[in-house]
Amino acid sequence: MSELQIDVVTDIVCPWCFIGVVRLHKVLARTGNPDARIIHHPFFLDPDVPMEGIDVAEKLRKRFGGDPSSMFARVEAEARKSGIALDLSKQPRQRPTAAAHTLIRHALDKGTQDALATALFEAHFIEAQNIADPAVLAKVAARFGFTEAEALQLATDSTELEATREQALAAAQGGISGVPFFVFGRRLALSGCQPEDVFEQALAQANGTGAEAAG
Repeated sequence: MSELQIDVVTDIVCPWCFIGVVRLHKVLARTGNPDARIIHHPFFLDPDVPMEGIDVAEKLRKRFGGDPSSMFARVEAEARKSGIALDLSKQPRQRPTAAAHTLIRHALDKGTQDALATALFEAHFIEAQNIADPAVLAKVAARFGFTEAEALQLATDSTELEATREQALAAAQGGISGVPFFVFGRRLALSGCQPEDVFEQALAQANGTGAEAAG
């Protein structure tokens, strides 16, 4: 089977993106697609989040009104279905992610991009780390082919950060209004955190072995 490219557009502070990427990994492992190549692309849920972050619950209260605990419970329940011990109360803040996405972008050439992206999801949601902090990012990235000095330089380089912002803006201007967003084989798009069987259908279609999946 030839290599299947799967483009994944996410933001590291999006819990549905975390769940969606984990589900994709599970389906790839189960369906025997070892040659699939996942390429991550940046998206900003909110490009104007300050460095200190914002309180997620307060943001949701202002946007939707009422107590957001039921929304949190729904996300956590979906995460548990995929084996993720997600407790959103452990990470109350949404952080800016340009620096994290910059390291993910550079990890592509190192062959560690998907592993680093997954580790950053875990650092934010499971370990409740501040992934806007270059020092935190450098320690995570050091496990995936970077030296800490290299990662610190990239995470604080204004030119590199601007290149990442331009990519995220291009995704939004290209019609992606929400994440996660997946493109299988450069031709089959799937929007949202779908059930595993929908990912299976998309893989089958992209590999030319099944009926078309709905996006």
